[in-house]
Amino acid sequence: MKKVVSIVGARPQFMKAAVVSSELHSIGINEVLLHTGQHYDYNMSDVFFEELNLPKPDFYLGIGSGSHGEQTGKMLIEIEKVLVSEKPDGVIVYGDTNTTLAGALAAAKLHIPVAHVEAGLRSFNKRMPEEINRVLTDHISDFLFAPTKTAVENLHNEGIEVGVYWVGDVMFDIALRVVETVDDGVVLEKFGLTPRDYILVTIHRAENTDELENLSGIVDALNEISNDHTVFFPIHPRTKKAMERFGVAFSEKVKVVPPISYKEMLILEKNALVIITDSGGVQREAYFFKVPCVIPRNETEWVELVDSGWHRLSGQERERIVSDLKAVLNSDGLKWDNFFGDGDASVKIAKILKETL
Repeated sequence: MKKVVSIVGARPQFMKAAVVSSELHSIGINEVLLHTGQHYDYNMSDVFFEELNLPKPDFYLGIGSGSHGEQTGKMLIEIEKVLVSEKPDGVIVYGDTNTTLAGALAAAKLHIPVAHVEAGLRSFNKRMPEEINRVLTDHISDFLFAPTKTAVENLHNEGIEVGVYWVGDVMFDIALRVVETVDDGVVLEKFGLTPRDYILVTIHRAENTDELENLSGIVDALNEISNDHTVFFPIHPRTKKAMERFGVAFSEKVKVVPPISYKEMLILEKNALVIITDSGGVQREAYFFKVPCVIPRNETEWVELVDSGWHRLSGQERERIVSDLKAVLNSDGLKWDNFFGDGDASVKIAKILKETL
């Protein structure tokens, strides 16, 4: 029986691993699950294992927070120990976090084949730590599972053609499955929200939380928007700490709550009027549910969604965020194309690994 070590550490990776792990087990691949502990509080970690029926990790490293170099270095040391003891036939990493890069590096140095789920995404901004992580991971991976055709083209443009597979987006797989299991009304009632009558917000990226000018512009925009719309913001711990550090505050009209569960988040995305987010995952989940997005960033990995007209890159200035929100609210007749496959990306990934490892 083939054995793989799947390496996760942050909220989006738990979701992606959930559907892939299920398919691996169903076709007889032995999976060892390693959690680095990059996200470690209950609302950002444990709740997702419970909610998505992910098995408890076989290894929990408990790395926690730290600078990028410190965190990645600690992960690299501890992951290598696990790989040496487990001797897997392959390693699976997800996305673009420090966990992703550390897992891929540890495996590559031990000559263990690396499979990168969500390969080929590019923002073309190397100031973003995520961009460094994803580029380096792609260049040392043996299996590159691309979620879109644009991602495949990005890899080819960098000279990566061997081992590249367009499989679709595993996040589309899980979104389709999860929303069928949850009662929309129960979730909306819990948070006091009405369908298509609120703006859902998520902000967490370093360029928005660690730079006062950017954070202030976003907060000022949300405060202004809250005068005309219900603004609902499940706040990321990083964002909350940054606001406290800089002395930036929301008006009383912005409804701020702690992080919510993945299932609840999907239902709130599905029923939102518009979503304002800097999250790549939330951008495409919004598109899955045909909800327009305003993105307070200067670039996005999901260029298809901006080109389609559904999403707008606003930057972090208050005036632009507010004007882009008005623009998407007034946009009609947008064409929806299925950029992300048929909801069977996880099936394809498991099959490819079984046949080629």
